[in-house]
Amino acid sequence: MINTCQTSNPFTGEVIATYHYNNLEEINVKISKVKQSFKKWRLLTVKQRVAILQQAITYFDINSQVIAREISQQMGKPLKQAEGEVAGFFERANYLLSIAEESLAPQTLPKKEGLHRRIEHSPLGTVLILAAWNYPLMIAVNGVLTALLAGNTVILKHALSTLSIGEHFEKAFGSIAGYEDLVQHIVADHDTLATVTRESAIDHVVFTGSVKGGHAVYANTASRFIDCHLELGGKDGAYVAADADPIKAAEGLVDGAMYNAGQSCCGIERVYVHEKNYDAFIEKCREVISTYRLGDPMDANTDMGPLFNARAASLMVEHVKDAKEKGAELLCGGQEKTIKGATFFEPTLLAGVTHNMEVMKEENFGPIMPVMKVKSDDQAIELINDCKYGLTSAIFTNDDELAEKFAFEAQTGTVFRNRCDYLDPALPWTGVKDSGKGSGLSNFAFYGLTRRKSINFRQKL
Repeated sequence: MINTCQTSNPFTGEVIATYHYNNLEEINVKISKVKQSFKKWRLLTVKQRVAILQQAITYFDINSQVIAREISQQMGKPLKQAEGEVAGFFERANYLLSIAEESLAPQTLPKKEGLHRRIEHSPLGTVLILAAWNYPLMIAVNGVLTALLAGNTVILKHALSTLSIGEHFEKAFGSIAGYEDLVQHIVADHDTLATVTRESAIDHVVFTGSVKGGHAVYANTASRFIDCHLELGGKDGAYVAADADPIKAAEGLVDGAMYNAGQSCCGIERVYVHEKNYDAFIEKCREVISTYRLGDPMDANTDMGPLFNARAASLMVEHVKDAKEKGAELLCGGQEKTIKGATFFEPTLLAGVTHNMEVMKEENFGPIMPVMKVKSDDQAIELINDCKYGLTSAIFTNDDELAEKFAFEAQTGTVFRNRCDYLDPALPWTGVKDSGKGSGLSNFAFYGLTRRKSINFRQKL
């Protein structure tokens, strides 16, 4: 049995650290610790929790440069993008802190003679958070800080490739004077996690990852009637309408498709362009993509780092090959590339694609932008919805009526207009279809990590 795992730099191949896998007994000890902390933590008012946690996140400010470098070294993201992730962490954290007291305040119902009635948002207890590697800081804070503000305690299992980021959360939130062990970080394999989910004393699971992983988590939590929040895959589509500026649309959508080497659940993986704008859009995309610089993530001039998982390149190659064989035109990229032993995938532009091609149906999590010409708004909307995923969609248009029609009909949790690939912490992040269940961020994130308790008091006998 393998008792250790390693984190490695996807660009250099260097082993960064070796970690010991926690066994079930060790994990249950950690769960016992956070459960003890819960007894004291839940007694605080939300205002008191906000003050304590506001102080705790200064840890991330003090260590921001170290954390950004670790993100880049462990998952291959260019350092400037990792620094952007740290900034995004604070945007989300500060917003959640600012709305927690109002969001979690009891709701008092209109007076009824002789009765006092209110609805409270009670903490669930211990929340198991399973965080992904592609945005290791921002994904984790969505669950960890929200859970703590709501009065819960946390067991955090970070992706095996970005374990040091999980350790930072434990250092920041797990060692608060007077409230130690609010967060415990664990290192676990899939089998052990499955057992923990089915049998250990946890009360809720927050999972970010693959659809396959989401099915497993959902089945395990269902076996004991605890709930879960699932943030899964995406095959996000965008429509460039006839009235849109094709140049500005191309600039925005190329970034949405290529950022983080396309390793984003809400990255753009399908583009539909009205025939009036198609040629100009394609030409601008080709121009922008040709400027991308691949290389060392630590180099300030690098726009795109290596793939986190070198094996993922084979699926991207298959998607490009399938598209070409079925009539698509490869205009840029399309190949795996090795730089100093590291695996990259070239920024790729495909034109003339159709929905009988795998690249328009299956998530590839890579820097591939397939573009399809359409004749009408209705055709574009129909194609946007012809997908088993439903995380985000985007429309580029100056027509208010068309934008609202698109938003009404799009089967996605988020609809963007004239932008894409951005999470606003004031808006709920919700998956539809195979993109998951539940909502993160905004006030709705608090409601998923609490249960409603109805207070129904008769004032006198």
